[in-house]
Amino acid sequence: MLSKTKTQIIFRKGKAFFVALTVYSLTYLQAYAQDGNAGINEANMRVRSYFDTGTNLMYAIGAVLGLIGAVKVYQKWNGGDPDTGRVAAAWFGSCIFLVVVATVLKSFFGV
Repeated sequence: MLSKTKTQIIFRKGKAFFVALTVYSLTYLQAYAQDGNAGINEANMRVRSYFDTGTNLMYAIGAVLGLIGAVKVYQKWNGGDPDTGRVAAAWFGSCIFLVVVATVLKSFFGV
């Protein structure tokens, strides 16, 4: 006679196999796919449709970072911090970088 733990292990394995078999049989008919060329073209169209939204999102993030940077620089300037110029250059540079990257990616991919 099998011990209780061995019986539980066998039952768990059988249950896992049954679940896997059920999932496989339910998704089998959905596995028929289109040819590679049509799939690549569909993926290309979908990615290109997201580019404008992503570019606008990057511009918005750049604007928010610019506002945050302006507040930080203003606080340092009013506090008399001698390192204000470096902080201002860093924030300004990061905002410019974000905008340039969005523009370059948009022109690079021809969207």
